[in-house]
Amino acid sequence: MNVVAATDRGSVRGGGSGRVGGAVRSVGRALHLPARGIRRATHAHGAGESGLGKLIELHAVNGAGDVMITVALASTVFFSVPTDEARGRVALYLAITMAPFTVLAPVIGPLLDKLPHGRRAAMAGAMLARALLALVIAGAVATGSLELYPAALGVLVASKAYGVVRSAVVPRLLPPAFSLVRANSRVTLAGLLATGAAAPAAAGLHALGDPWPLYGAFVIFVAGTVLSFTLPPKVDSAKGEDTALLAADEEHVRGAGRTRTGKRPGLRTVGPAVTHALGANAGLRCLSGFLIFFLAFLLREHPMAGQSAAVSLGIVGVAAGAGNALGTAVGAWLKSKAPEIIIVTVVAVAVGTAVIAAVFFGAFLVACLGAVAGFAQALAKLALDALIQRDVPEKVRTSAFARSETILQMAWVFGGAVGIVMPLNGTLGLAVAAVLVAIGWVTTLRGLLASARHGGRTRTRVA
Repeated sequence: MNVVAATDRGSVRGGGSGRVGGAVRSVGRALHLPARGIRRATHAHGAGESGLGKLIELHAVNGAGDVMITVALASTVFFSVPTDEARGRVALYLAITMAPFTVLAPVIGPLLDKLPHGRRAAMAGAMLARALLALVIAGAVATGSLELYPAALGVLVASKAYGVVRSAVVPRLLPPAFSLVRANSRVTLAGLLATGAAAPAAAGLHALGDPWPLYGAFVIFVAGTVLSFTLPPKVDSAKGEDTALLAADEEHVRGAGRTRTGKRPGLRTVGPAVTHALGANAGLRCLSGFLIFFLAFLLREHPMAGQSAAVSLGIVGVAAGAGNALGTAVGAWLKSKAPEIIIVTVVAVAVGTAVIAAVFFGAFLVACLGAVAGFAQALAKLALDALIQRDVPEKVRTSAFARSETILQMAWVFGGAVGIVMPLNGTLGLAVAAVLVAIGWVTTLRGLLASARHGGRTRTRVA
């Protein structure tokens, strides 16, 4: 009896602490199980052994940090000034961003080769730069300082620098029997999922105050800085690589009398399929940049029926994000199909949707166009990656990726610039959007179909 009573008394005395300890353990298990599931997904099919899984996780961190800054800037910069003033600021912003991208690819390759830990250090540097700039933007938001604009520009440049380096890293981390398009699909999809998951958190932080999403971005990018150095050391190796030159660079070399046997191939010499695919993708990037800026101003002045400007933009943004995620997922499923046919098909669908949205302009069709544009851009980019993998020699493949990324970014800037100067007329604007992407489709259609008929047998020879 005494033993039983003592046991009961011990249970009563330990009941409070036992319940607290049990709750803590329950929370720990609740957090541990999703973490294990995420790690299992990112490291599946050999991605853990090759190091690709760590890159997938790093890119997810990148996406979460970027969306924090986007949410903070969207409300504090875009909606806080009159439309005409906002147009001027955004136009200046785009004009300033063009210069860094024109020199990004030619400079970043040689610079990374000179660093002892080039790619990992560059990715960590891009993360750390955005962490510090997020704090600068937070202070500028609180005080209304003009530091906001150069800091935002710095964030964009650092983000794109990370993207170029990330493209260079992927080929180094391919698991056995993994295609480049499949690897890029998994990395991109992780970033999209992280962006979608972090967006509500960013909105919640924004409800606490304008600077709070930026504080969240600081924490996330600091974590990304640390994660960058967990990538395998082999991503820093430049063994067997060379630099792919653009045609203009090659003309300069020839004009200087330095042409020699076995010169490095440029993007125009890596096979017609790659250059045509790059042109078609540029058309889709023009469409993306145009829609982002044109619809931002159009829906600000003429929001969807019964919705605010912010909600209207959010609906289109969610539709575009969903289309992008679907295109990324479909890209992995279609990895064995002819990339040329994929590009021709999705660009044609984008043209047709833009024409229909222009003729029958309305909120539903605008959202549909956003979804189709996101889908087409994601799938066409994966097909371009597959063509670079197929037709570009390993020796210059990394450099080719860097050059193609810069060209596509410049196309996006051009489309955005057109979108800014357009009158706020939905039918006229979407008609111009259809023309932009149709030019890219028509000028590359014949070459892509010819390449598909020949099975992509035209390859570059490197002496």
